[in-house]
Amino acid sequence: MEKERLRIPDWKLWGPYLSDRQWGTVREDYSADGQARTSTTHDMAASKAWRWGEEGIAGFGDKRQRLCFAVSLWNKKDPILKERFFGLNVNEGNHGEDVKELYYYLDSSPTHSYMKMLYKYTQEAFPYEWLVQENRRRTRSDPEFELIDTGLFHEDKYFDVFIEYAKADMEDILIRITVHNRGRNAAPLNILPTVWFRNTWSWGYDDYKPTMFSSNEGNILIAHHEIGDYTLYADDMDLGLFCDNETNYHKLYGADNRSRYFKDGIQEWLIHGNENAINYLQGTKASFNYDKTIPGGGSEVVRLRLAKGSNPNPFRDFDEVFAQRIAETDAFYADIQKDLQDEDERRVQRQAFAGMMWNKQLYYYNVEEWLKGDPAQPPPPPERLSGRNREWRHLKNSNIISMPDKWEYPWYAAWDLAFHCIIFALIDADFAKHQLLLLTHDWYMHPNGQLPAYEWSFADTNPPVHAWAAYRVYEIDKHENGGKGDISFLETVFHKLLLNFTWWVNRKDAEGNNIFEGGFLGMDNIGVFDRNMQLPGGARLEQADGTSSDGLLLSESDADGAGAVADESGLSGYGQ
Repeated sequence: MEKERLRIPDWKLWGPYLSDRQWGTVREDYSADGQARTSTTHDMAASKAWRWGEEGIAGFGDKRQRLCFAVSLWNKKDPILKERFFGLNVNEGNHGEDVKELYYYLDSSPTHSYMKMLYKYTQEAFPYEWLVQENRRRTRSDPEFELIDTGLFHEDKYFDVFIEYAKADMEDILIRITVHNRGRNAAPLNILPTVWFRNTWSWGYDDYKPTMFSSNEGNILIAHHEIGDYTLYADDMDLGLFCDNETNYHKLYGADNRSRYFKDGIQEWLIHGNENAINYLQGTKASFNYDKTIPGGGSEVVRLRLAKGSNPNPFRDFDEVFAQRIAETDAFYADIQKDLQDEDERRVQRQAFAGMMWNKQLYYYNVEEWLKGDPAQPPPPPERLSGRNREWRHLKNSNIISMPDKWEYPWYAAWDLAFHCIIFALIDADFAKHQLLLLTHDWYMHPNGQLPAYEWSFADTNPPVHAWAAYRVYEIDKHENGGKGDISFLETVFHKLLLNFTWWVNRKDAEGNNIFEGGFLGMDNIGVFDRNMQLPGGARLEQADGTSSDGLLLSESDADGAGAVADESGLSGYGQ
């Protein structure tokens, strides 16, 4: 059944397309100096409406993030709602940016007809400041200070929060939140399933503002002119809270606010008792508040259904649909893994596939609009026009893309994506082919033929693995289709890769010997030289493949035209 769904694109209309972290990204940086990692922070995130995307725990949404869903939590001891994963920015972590949470992507079918993840939440106050201060105190030679090192999980004083999704149909999503108290004593927990619209109305291009409001039965009715009417049904009805996905300008910047209700309204009401922060009837962000005390060793289950149209009995087939989608996912992987005999290997591979699929994300970024600023917002500093990505004004991205990691790297990287596609080809070859073609489109690829590297500098040079990945995906797909290959895909990608090859030989092959020059290869494969910088004395770094040392040639030009010295030390798995 899952294989049949893969042939129908709209089964992927909804999926895990929210980021795990929107703050600290280039897209949300409007500073003069381009210090993106610190210009927006975790502390700001609760009160700031994002321009280019949304974030959340177990985030789920439509492919344009017009409507988003995620799970929020409060243990009655934290100073803020747990609405997003916490982590350190580059100045706080002794080893750079790092998420400081415990969560696990457990399962997913390729169409996201079934998905499951686990988040572990402390019953004592989450140690935000302790994690910052201790990691900042440590040196780079010290180990990182992790959440598990705080001792807050001793005596099992934590909640296991399982979040599952099952699609009854393409626009009918069942949601099950199961919370286990792993401790011996009863513990309180507010469970807040949250639904909201991405803010598209505050920027000066389109002032249409969708709405959600409470029905007579207490469900949340949702109206959006692009996706239609939806309802968020709650099985065990609890209090509905509404606010607006709007920036709290006074709180963040000391400026006058432009609306009455803000993105942080539910947090303000629940934690600080601010009755004026919420609207009980309507808004652009809403939560059900399940205020529970879970006995030691006990559990609570919250059942919801987000569906287009109306359903007079939304939970009649709830358990049946979940059981069916789990069985179909099991059957899909049983076929994929028929040649794997070891049960442990099958489990490892299946969860690895889950990690890949949970890390899909809507990547939305229009460089021209970002550089100029939005009509309804203050103009950004003029220094930006001569700063990062100014040569990529043509780039207009708005697609579901495989991320290296939706918290640490919530942006695509060209050569990471090429490797991802090899894995995706084993379970969803059409998605793999689409990803490889995506970067060759005119609104991605530079007019000179260069593929965009990553948002920190689209002009950086990544190893030339796109053509290799395209042919490997073709071979895998051909094998899975009984020897019938997708020649049309090869022809299409080959045409654009010819342009890319022309860029390589004109820009990155000074000697005309087809040996790679320059380019950032990442901390996982770093060399002693910065390959993006001019080396002293006219030296030039060349390498035969995408590794830091395999086939390395160091060429030094002088008045006598000295030759090259080869360094053959070390081998890497990449490029073999």
